[in-house]
Amino acid sequence: MELRLSLFGVKRSIDLSGLARFRNTWVVLAASVLVIPLTLWLLAPAAVPDLAHGNVAGAQALKEGWNKGDIIVLVRHVERCDHSKAACLSGHDGITDRSRSVAVSVGAQFEQLGLDKADVYNSPMMRTVQTAGYMFNKAATGEDWLISCKGRMLQDALAHKVPGRNLILVTHSECMAQLEKDLKVPASTLGYGASLFVSAASPAAPQMLGFIEASDWRTVTTR
Repeated sequence: MELRLSLFGVKRSIDLSGLARFRNTWVVLAASVLVIPLTLWLLAPAAVPDLAHGNVAGAQALKEGWNKGDIIVLVRHVERCDHSKAACLSGHDGITDRSRSVAVSVGAQFEQLGLDKADVYNSPMMRTVQTAGYMFNKAATGEDWLISCKGRMLQDALAHKVPGRNLILVTHSECMAQLEKDLKVPASTLGYGASLFVSAASPAAPQMLGFIEASDWRTVTTR
């Protein structure tokens, strides 16, 4: 392509083919800038669903799985005293006094789901022992695998899951993060007393169902 110019009798011609190629290069680069992030976003694993706040489908899946005894749930201990200025319940390595009511409230929600077909384990740390005690009215001395869970959380949970019975594990944020990593889902930032639910209907292919924060149970609905 050539552009011809004439000014005061002086004629000049400009070859525009180079400009066209330059323009095409920029079009390709601009398209790449848009397409690459979009592709990465589409290929990225979906975030862990929030089962509260009107997520009817998620809550229904949880209830159905719970009724069948297919669920593994990791529950984070309530507020730890050594990370708070609030009064301790008893001992600096336990939970705060004010968090007892949170544990009791979450436990009441599990009571509504039904605990007749549920096995409860807790880590040996004082904060999880106390949480399990107030949440489920019982606490064991503790299972070491619920604190030393690096690289094995899903494997150990499945090993302790009894067919037809739900498995409740009172544990720590690190173990919840490890479970998410084992299931290849993005990490979540879960608060004290949060619950992370997994369906083990097919033990060979467990599926992440989602989470419920301690303060959000009232917004969980199946209708």
